[in-house]
Amino acid sequence: MTHEIIDHAFILAAGEGRRLRPYTDHCPKPMVKLGSKPIIDYTIDKLIAAGVTTITVNLHYMADTLAAHLQKRTDVHINLSFEDKLLDTGGGLANALDTMNGRPFYIISGDAFWVDHPHEDTLSALAAQWDTETTDLLLLLQPADNMKLTHGVGDYAFDDNGIPVRILDKTGTHMFTSIRIAHPRLFDGCPEGAFSFLQLMDKAEAEGRLRAVIHKGDWHHISTPEELERVDKALTESRNVA
Repeated sequence: MTHEIIDHAFILAAGEGRRLRPYTDHCPKPMVKLGSKPIIDYTIDKLIAAGVTTITVNLHYMADTLAAHLQKRTDVHINLSFEDKLLDTGGGLANALDTMNGRPFYIISGDAFWVDHPHEDTLSALAAQWDTETTDLLLLLQPADNMKLTHGVGDYAFDDNGIPVRILDKTGTHMFTSIRIAHPRLFDGCPEGAFSFLQLMDKAEAEGRLRAVIHKGDWHHISTPEELERVDKALTESRNVA
């Protein structure tokens, strides 16, 4: 296995967050607060802790608000990639791929929120399983049965060789967390303009270049106000206990 230091990351933060209204009526989704701080700051803090030195963030909805917030961070270099028109998850990444310097990098959705296992740093554990020779895309998958606060679906299952297989009817065993590592070569031949990153996930699977790691901690799929409020309540209660 050939390991590489993963010190770049891309946070997808351009979407409108329509399902989370009214929280996103006056605030971009990555800046919606959980506990005492915006969701995106938890992600940035964890990326820094994992050794990331450069982060690219794409922006569209309420871009000026999010940009002003990100520019206050002085503990990591942040590139801002503005999109006049939404380029979707694949197009947004391809549009700013040159900021990754041709090396493998983390990709995380701007609304991702997870809790590490007490004995394992999630991002470092993911990076430890990266193999540049055999892999173009490494996914972090969450056991769907472990999701209690937010709704989980079975995006993937594992075959007899431990390789992830996408399950089209969502009846698999694990949900995709939106946390992953990708090599820039995954984007070779990708469409121009807007397209979904799901196309590249399927490409990696078809070419035998897809692998996955099972998350040992908790990951929450926050897509509705009710889910946000449940996660916020649980987070607040856990801190009060601590």
